[in-house]
Amino acid sequence: MRSNPLTRLTRVAIAAVAAGCAGLVSHPVSNLDSTPTNDLPNPYRSVSPWGNLPADHGKWGAFNGVAIDNDGRSVWVVDRCGANPDVPPGASPFQYDSCAGSSWAPVHKLDANGNILKSFGAGLFVFPHKIYVDRDSNVWVVDMRAMNAREKLKYPDARPAGHTVVKFDPDGKVLMTIGTPGVAGNPPDALTEPCSIVVAPNGDLFIAEGHSGQQPNAAPDTVARISHFTRDGKFIRSFGRLGSGPAEFKTPHQFGRPSGVYLRDGLIYVADSESNGVAPNPGWLRGIRVGELKTGKVLYRIPDPIEMKGTSAAEGLAVDAMGNVFGGEVGPRQLSKHFRH
Repeated sequence: MRSNPLTRLTRVAIAAVAAGCAGLVSHPVSNLDSTPTNDLPNPYRSVSPWGNLPADHGKWGAFNGVAIDNDGRSVWVVDRCGANPDVPPGASPFQYDSCAGSSWAPVHKLDANGNILKSFGAGLFVFPHKIYVDRDSNVWVVDMRAMNAREKLKYPDARPAGHTVVKFDPDGKVLMTIGTPGVAGNPPDALTEPCSIVVAPNGDLFIAEGHSGQQPNAAPDTVARISHFTRDGKFIRSFGRLGSGPAEFKTPHQFGRPSGVYLRDGLIYVADSESNGVAPNPGWLRGIRVGELKTGKVLYRIPDPIEMKGTSAAEGLAVDAMGNVFGGEVGPRQLSKHFRH
């Protein structure tokens, strides 16, 4: 496959989208310093949980997708359709926190005070993983997987969903679907475990694929790639494979074990929700690390609000125009807001 030279902006976009797949990070800049960056100042005041559900609306599901509206203040989130009551005691909620069989609308717009302004997307997703707002205010939602065997048995008549990226207008009208709902495969017709998306300034789409690459026993042919599409969904090419070399995706560096990346005003924000939790990363503490985009120097760490066993702290994150940081947390099933002092 012929590879064209990548601009710096495109490399940064690829790094950001790759981190959307937990455990996957590209290496546009070489940095071999793996010393934990734990003892850093924290110039933020944290409110956890943050955001208001109506009293009759139940409880939030697992959070992974957070984005800022183009007004710089409103927040878009996608949760996994409310807290699933079917999780057996002691079992991991990872395979239970899903939208399979749910009538919950998982895409929400919140105002700066955390009140829900609108919700949509009911019945379209299984495992919402990330959300992205483009410069035209369209809302993109990534659905990482299809129904598992337990869910298929429980909901045999459910419409196919999963392994897709869905584009909405700001009011919830579906404008485009990339991938075949419920089918894992290769572009142009299908996607495999899409994790995240970014839209380049020219409208081109970069989609990260391959959530299973984080597993220690992942086979060499496990999907771990970036797929590139035009703004109207025409497939251009895919690149990358499982590994830790150039154009390979898997290994974390001095920002911890990245699950989400956000860029704003010369800073890079990196969420680490699994170090010393479900993923071995000895010596590292979880939380959100903030650094200089140009140099990679890590400046601050916002600690994990809970430090619970398993997945904790933010997986998805976004930063508003005032510098406040929003973290979507899967394990605690909550949205946190970190106010910059």
